[in-house]
Amino acid sequence: MVEDSVERIREQVEAVYRSDSRRVLATLIRLLGGFEAAEEALHDAFTAAMESWPRDGVPANPAGWFVSVGRFKAIERLRRRARFDDSLARIAERIEMEVPESGGADDEGIEDDRLRLVFTCCHPALAPEARIALTLREVCGLATEEIARAFLAPPATIAQRIVRAKAKIREERIPYGVPARDELQERLDGVLRVVYLVFNEGYSASSGATLLRGDLSGEAIRLGRLLAELLPDPEVEGLLALMLLQESRRAARSTAAGDIVLLEDQDRSLWDRGQIAEGTALVERALRSRRFGPYTIQAAIAAVHAEATSFPATDWEQLVGLYDVLLRAEPSPVVELNRAVAVAMRDGPEAGLELVDRILARGELDEYHLAHAARADLCRRLGRKMEARASYERALDLARQEPERRFLERRLRETGS
Repeated sequence: MVEDSVERIREQVEAVYRSDSRRVLATLIRLLGGFEAAEEALHDAFTAAMESWPRDGVPANPAGWFVSVGRFKAIERLRRRARFDDSLARIAERIEMEVPESGGADDEGIEDDRLRLVFTCCHPALAPEARIALTLREVCGLATEEIARAFLAPPATIAQRIVRAKAKIREERIPYGVPARDELQERLDGVLRVVYLVFNEGYSASSGATLLRGDLSGEAIRLGRLLAELLPDPEVEGLLALMLLQESRRAARSTAAGDIVLLEDQDRSLWDRGQIAEGTALVERALRSRRFGPYTIQAAIAAVHAEATSFPATDWEQLVGLYDVLLRAEPSPVVELNRAVAVAMRDGPEAGLELVDRILARGELDEYHLAHAARADLCRRLGRKMEARASYERALDLARQEPERRFLERRLRETGS
């Protein structure tokens, strides 16, 4: 019985570590002044929890416990090393003097620290790919291998980006904090891009065995809420609305076996009406401001889908119009592709196929599996089986996510020879 109790406590330690380690790390970075020291302190605190929690029980505030113990362990480590470097003793003394024993361990302080960490990881002095990799690693806790799969890059490349980004933060003394109000707006665009990329990787993983990663999309929504509290900007609210509206369909987007369920086949009773109501209110407020941008327009598109009682009842005319507005605000071949699909639903598959073929002829989406999948579906609807098969095969060659691959393989079988 004692062994069972100890094992349960250890499982709780691991669960708290999984849920709170990124929050704790953010505070330790502020308290200790750098990534490396904070990561060592977090590891030491986790090791201490494995030893003491089975004996003393789980503390009332586990995240605060990790912060306090991690800080104490960091001071101990500095003092041991001070035998070889007097400056480390002074650093240990400063850390101990500047922060009271309970400092930074409350939930509100920890949340503020996470926002500081987001802006640090997304600092414009860092290369765009480094900002994304560092945020995914340090804010969201993804392993290097997971980030590499998301980027379709070797793990060594991602590891180098993260190491170089940390070195640049240290060497250039990039401040760990939220920018001043006059700098906030220009820094915000980069942060929003990173938050949305994190959401997308959770909403529809770029590769791997599963379609959905609720931990990532949930983390992105939480970050979006923090940003909205900090800066009630229309585009911040637009991004939060977009994420909520897309997330509202999570339960209906895959089967129990993990297979994809297309929008037209989803059970709309499974959609989260609370998230839809919140997202719709946010997007309406952002639109009324008349200072909105691409995220708000995308949220408006998601709201049209959310408001439709069934797939045939979707207002495709309004969707095509919104895609026209989005193309003016943020031109891209992917937006063109999505507009072409909406045109196909409004005017028929032949009209949509003509637009998709024009986009593919330019070559910009030749390596984008969803473009070929869209073409395949339109050909299938038109009864052009040979063309449909060729496009499905091309999409399958490019797809990296297992549920998408299974879906494409099923469509290939359905089209026959």
